[in-house]
Formats: sequence, structure tokens, C-alpha cells
Amino acid sequence: MVMIPTAFWLGQSWVEVVLLAGTVMMVLAAELLNSAIEAVVDRISLDWHALSKRAKDLGSACVLVCLVLTVGVWASALALHFNR
Repeated sequence: MVMIPTAFWLGQSWVEVVLLAGTVMMVLAAELLNSAIEAVVDRISLDWHALSKRAKDLGSACVLVCLVLTVGVWASALALHFNR
């Protein structure tokens, strides 16, 4: 809720605003997909299975990759904003 309005304040051009807001929205989308994967796996069976673990781990890894990208984009934008 805080980062989207901040993207409009921080971004110097529409490209920067799209990158800042887009990465935040990408993390939200990845979280939703990860939750969907976990719900489907749990719906099929609550028993431990290697493929179930792999599916959940890959969903979590997707969220992590999106978060790392978001941190990189935001750190770059903040560095440019405060070094001008």
C-alpha cells in the first residue's frame, strides 16, 4: 500500500514509475500463484511427497526471485534519487 504511491513520487519518468510499481505488482502476483500452488498441493494430499515439496519450493523460489529483482530496482531508484 505504501510502495505504489511512493513509486509515483520517486519515479522521474513514466518508465521509472512503471518499473517501480511493476516490480511490486509482480511480487504480489508471484505470491498469489505460490498460494495457489500450495493450495492445490494440499488439496491433493497432505502426505509428504517429493514432488509436492518440489512444487512448493519452486513457488517460493519464484517469490524470492521477484523480491530480489524488486529490491534491486528500488535500491537503484533510491540511489539515483538521493544522489542527484
